Amino acid sequence: MPSYRVTLAIGALAAGTTPDAVLPAAARLVAEHAVVEAQDVRLLRGVPCAVVRFESEDDATAAVVRDATVHGLRDVVEIRSDVVTRRDGARWIPVA
Repeated sequence: MPSYRVTLAIGALAAGTTPDAVLPAAARLVAEHAVVEAQDVRLLRGVPCAVVRFESEDDATAAVVRDATVHGLRDVVEIRSDVVTRRDGARWIPVA
């Protein structure tokens, strides 16, 4: 089964939300729809990002996982941007 990852650029946190709560919340939301393979926090061009890697049958299903994750986090954190990528060999290809 193909491997995908959703990368969420994190902005302002809602009142009462701690920074260390964002990644586990994102991983839980992904896990409602797919098998989570890994989770990580990265700085991309100085912006903190939550990255959750997961298995999915195809690009359309992976996009649904992304949408559900972004929607589920809307009251917890500002998502500045989001992208889903699919692993293709050693590269990660953006999913339209």
